[in-house]
Amino acid sequence: MNTAAGSSNERLTILKITIVAALGGLLFGYDTGVIAGSQLYFTEYFNFSAVEQGWAVSSALYGCLVGALAGGYLTKQISRKYTLILAAILFTVSAWGSGVADTLDQLVIYRILGGLGVGMASLAAPMYIAEIAPPQHRGRMVSYYQLAVVIGFFVVFLATYFIGGGDTQGMSAQMIEQIHEHNVTEGWRVMFWSELVPAVAFLVLLFTVPHSPRWLMLKGRNDEAKAVLARITANEQQAAAEFADIEASLADKPKTNIAMLFAKGVGFALFLGVMLSIFQQITGINAILYYGAEIFSNALGYGPEDALKQQLWLGAVNLIFTFVAIYMVDSWGRKPLFILGSLGMFAGLSVLGLTIYTQQMGVISLIAVLVFIGSFAMSMGPVVWVMLAEIFPNNVRSVAMSIAVAAQWLFNALVANSFPVINNSAVNQDSFNGALPYFIFASFCVVAMVFVWKLVPETKGKTLEEMEVLWSDNDAS
Repeated sequence: MNTAAGSSNERLTILKITIVAALGGLLFGYDTGVIAGSQLYFTEYFNFSAVEQGWAVSSALYGCLVGALAGGYLTKQISRKYTLILAAILFTVSAWGSGVADTLDQLVIYRILGGLGVGMASLAAPMYIAEIAPPQHRGRMVSYYQLAVVIGFFVVFLATYFIGGGDTQGMSAQMIEQIHEHNVTEGWRVMFWSELVPAVAFLVLLFTVPHSPRWLMLKGRNDEAKAVLARITANEQQAAAEFADIEASLADKPKTNIAMLFAKGVGFALFLGVMLSIFQQITGINAILYYGAEIFSNALGYGPEDALKQQLWLGAVNLIFTFVAIYMVDSWGRKPLFILGSLGMFAGLSVLGLTIYTQQMGVISLIAVLVFIGSFAMSMGPVVWVMLAEIFPNNVRSVAMSIAVAAQWLFNALVANSFPVINNSAVNQDSFNGALPYFIFASFCVVAMVFVWKLVPETKGKTLEEMEVLWSDNDAS
């Protein structure tokens, strides 16, 4: 009976810790998603060109790149927990500052600060969760991070929808014009300020969670690590066994250096991690999420305020299908979900591109977008984060993961920066009727599917220490 009670307490403790850490994902989704609704209006307010619009939207992503790289150092030196606290402070400053910005430069500076926080959190949160979670449930627990990301997107889409005026159906043209004018002058500022609520909550709650036991052992704080393991394992025997496994994986290994990242096995894992990150971005997810309101408004013929309502569909489908991934990632495995989802993404993008190319936009176009979003949410979205958090050995995890996550943010920024330029280009408008970006994204879905099928091994059910054996041979795949 005591064992059962202990097991129950352990599960509850892990769940509480995971939820707090996953709030970093919610802020990730909120901070990057707030740009989707607000950019329609601040672009008009500042009278941005396509290049300036792309820079305003993507600037935070370059901050994410730097934040992810810095996070590799910070998570190792000051801990996963304190890195998340620093990220929460940056979220708060960015939310306030973006709302008071009066120039492009001011907006970009505050967006970059927020990006630094997102980059740090996107590295530290899944790493922290993976190091706390039991092996048999790690895929699900790390997927909670991706769930929090899509909840963040959904909540911010909901917030921008209501801040932007809510349902305008049945309103007079004059009233809709008044709402639009308010959104252009003030509404977009309130959209940014709405992030202050989850940012402050995240900051406060982080002070209630422990350090990662693996980080504590990396720093030689073994007694503290044992205390944490006692809280997150079912009994003393399990805590002792996990302590011994971590201790063995760290024994007689030199401090991390660049050469170690390219050692046999680890170098192959790093290559896979970087490529998975790149594929997650160049298949177009954030172009659809960031510019969704503009896509609905321009390509699919919705008005700006109605486009905000259509974004709720994106957020809802993203949320629903993330639950599919959470319940399947530890039973089906990482590879089947990734491949099946990539196939669905290809289908959705292809149909969307064809409807735009043939100028037959309508319900089919909206369904195609939702198929793409749902397929991503059950595959590339959570699976890539799960694998990045679990594939690297303990002694190089911080640095290796920071490189992989930085690659993700770099290509996220490149896609976000280039989308409005390509979308507004003469070749796209004249030769493809606006469909070119979606055909490009669809082709990358096929490449990603083949890459994972041929090269990526299955990792479900293995302990983080067993991963070191998995990568001991470059032919492990």
